[in-house]
Amino acid sequence: MAQTSTWNHNTHFHPLALRAVTPRTRAIDVGCGEGLLTRQLRAAGAARVLGIDLEPTMAAQARTLADGDASLEYRAENFLTMPLAERFDLVTCFATLHHVELAAGLTRLRELTAPGGRLVVVGLARTAGPLDVALSLASVAVDPVVKAVRGYWEHPAPVADPDHSYADVAAAAARTLPGVRFRRRLYYRYSLEWTNGTPLSGE
Repeated sequence: MAQTSTWNHNTHFHPLALRAVTPRTRAIDVGCGEGLLTRQLRAAGAARVLGIDLEPTMAAQARTLADGDASLEYRAENFLTMPLAERFDLVTCFATLHHVELAAGLTRLRELTAPGGRLVVVGLARTAGPLDVALSLASVAVDPVVKAVRGYWEHPAPVADPDHSYADVAAAAARTLPGVRFRRRLYYRYSLEWTNGTPLSGE
């Protein structure tokens, strides 16, 4: 049976990235997997989108699904060590940061973001405090209802459990990304939103 839903705990938050797209946006998606977000960014009007994934099979699958769109490019590279040939108006990183050392990952994401550019991270973290537990319990209650209504897409990319806690992420992000907005989210996720050179106001 063909996959009809692309909803899951990560794609639920894709609108955080899509709302930052303009017709001139040059975007990079770090940990692009099979390229769903890159294709959505392009459909939202981004001028060019580069997808990076450590797994060659994921980059190859994304390239196939791009269906010849020359504005979509995919590379099988380690984003921490690849040459920093350019910086981007929009940098996205979904469910990838917990696969690497936290400080190094945040630093490289900052380096990839052009002056005035936007960084959007959605990640996983370890439950380690009362607020974390409360949101996890809320997710446990909501999750089966939403899955029954929307379906659930099991993405093909490798998975790993996070070592760092939500507090670890918040502290590291504050050190690395001045003015970053950190939010705990439903579905066992957090988000980081940052504009390079423009502090974000709190909510």
